[in-house]
Amino acid sequence: MCGICGIATPDLQQPVDAALLRRMNARIIHRGPDSDGFHVESGLGMAMRRLAIIDVRGGHQPIAGEDGQTLVTFNGEIFNFQELRRELEQYGHRFATSSDTEVIVHAYEQWGDDALLRFNGMFAFALWDRRKRRLLLARDGMGKKPLFWWHSSVHGLLWGSEAKCILAAPWVARQVEPLALHHYLTLQYTPDPLTMFQGVFQLPAAHKLVFEAGAAPKIERWRQIAFEPKLNLSDTEAIEQARVLLREAVARRLIAEVPLGAFLSGGIDSSIIVALMAEQMSAPVKTFSIGFDEPLFSETRYARAVAERYATDHHEFIFRPADLTATIEAVVEACDEPLADPAALPLFELSRQTRRHVTVALCGDGGDETLAGYRRYALDGLLRPYAALPAWITRRAVPAAVGWLPDPTWIPEDRSPITGLKRLAQWSATTPKASLVRWGSYFSHDDKLALYTDRWRDAFANVDTADLIAAAYDNARAASHLDRTLHADHVTYLAGDLLPKTDRMSMAHAVEVRAPLLDDWWVAWTARLPERFKVRGTQTKWLLKAAFGDKLPPEVAARGKQGFSVPVGQWLRGELRAWARERLLGNPALREWFRPAALAQLLAEHDSGRINHGKRLWALLLFGVWVERYVIQEVWNKA
Repeated sequence: MCGICGIATPDLQQPVDAALLRRMNARIIHRGPDSDGFHVESGLGMAMRRLAIIDVRGGHQPIAGEDGQTLVTFNGEIFNFQELRRELEQYGHRFATSSDTEVIVHAYEQWGDDALLRFNGMFAFALWDRRKRRLLLARDGMGKKPLFWWHSSVHGLLWGSEAKCILAAPWVARQVEPLALHHYLTLQYTPDPLTMFQGVFQLPAAHKLVFEAGAAPKIERWRQIAFEPKLNLSDTEAIEQARVLLREAVARRLIAEVPLGAFLSGGIDSSIIVALMAEQMSAPVKTFSIGFDEPLFSETRYARAVAERYATDHHEFIFRPADLTATIEAVVEACDEPLADPAALPLFELSRQTRRHVTVALCGDGGDETLAGYRRYALDGLLRPYAALPAWITRRAVPAAVGWLPDPTWIPEDRSPITGLKRLAQWSATTPKASLVRWGSYFSHDDKLALYTDRWRDAFANVDTADLIAAAYDNARAASHLDRTLHADHVTYLAGDLLPKTDRMSMAHAVEVRAPLLDDWWVAWTARLPERFKVRGTQTKWLLKAAFGDKLPPEVAARGKQGFSVPVGQWLRGELRAWARERLLGNPALREWFRPAALAQLLAEHDSGRINHGKRLWALLLFGVWVERYVIQEVWNKA
């Protein structure tokens, strides 16, 4: 696990600013505190920071092929590197190290860009082909590892594992990208390829960027999940195959030369991962959980039940309002841009505590997206008769009736029936292709227009974020509504929010997190499963529960879906009320975008207890902190 960055001049011939390359690399030392590596030649500079996990002594980067004509810097892990190495050795390739990084070089020499299709792992890498004077940047199929880039015809190409690498260049301006902000307010994250910085882009998951002299970067998708043709399996066959495939996925992620443990939330996904780890490890699994003083939000009692069943070395922490205010600026610094998922803050603290004990942690990310765990997957089907009712009922009468019900902040939103009822208005008004926006958006399109100043209301009056999700739905290689929705969630919510959150919060403390439920072979297999293995009636994630329910404590196996919710709504009416008002109403930079009266109204409605604006206020607060840190501070520094 590492961080990478680099510079390519426009003609791939001019001298590279080696001092700038070192500054870029220094900004990601947290991702790789063990060592660094550099390669500079005419037209190209590559650098990396290393977190040594496999081949600790010999895996230093950049790594070259036998003749030195192909070099790579790499962030991530190739989990099937041992099988690939054996195959490549049969073709005559000679290896100088035992690292998974070297497999990338020889695989490219053997298969070219098609080598990407052979990697099972999480990765972002930069590969320099000296013979062809060709630079290849690539990201893994799910988007587990990040890669940012910037290009101009004058300065060439910059890239890095985090945007802060690129911001080290004095010619890269820190200006807000308005479209990114518009989408962020609905989604809670910035969708690729945008970032909140104008001109800085994310390379999307499963994409590659090729840069050659005198040309603009060329970006192509190298893989897409196929949901068809469907597998023909009985329940028994599917259960047996699931047990084998997931057990193998966990085994691949236990390869490490450093201490290893697991994040244990108490949910079904992470509990199953811990159970499979315990069966394959000779020593007790080190497990780490974080919760809250508010019992309805905290899952620690379920995590304890799993820890007791498998006799893990368990560590538990509590996250409180004071921790939030102490952590928020560090979280924005770790992300480089606002990420309004409130779970990022406790995950940041959990990662900090975890690093005291282990370097690698397995987690349960991906279970909901691969086997349809969110309630909305079942509700979308069950509510079809409701959708057929006249619009005056679904868009006017019902919303008016439930609008007066007070929102409870002491119950997680995904478990509150009142929150669900209030969502019906947005559900009815939003295209069925955008399930995420229907059920989980922060600000609806109309909400944003009411919040903006005149300039931005006019600019975005006809730009609906739901269309972005709908496009991902339409692009799916799938036939059914459920599979198309799963595909949209894979390439938007999972790749844009969940995986960046895990990467940035963990790597801020040099913790590598591995997700067996996002194993490439597991993802490909689950995508082709018929719908009955995912959703049956109101039961979601059917196959995972059927295959592994016997490995869980009864109280965990019987649980419904509970997202990792943070009681920000409750805190913003209590301990954090004054802090939030000061940060929102006292920040003059926000007046460029939002009407002060609209911000004051959100705060007043939230204080009244009638509407829970907790997540909306949180999104605005994160943006305000980000503006102060990255935009205003930059202006001050140049003044």
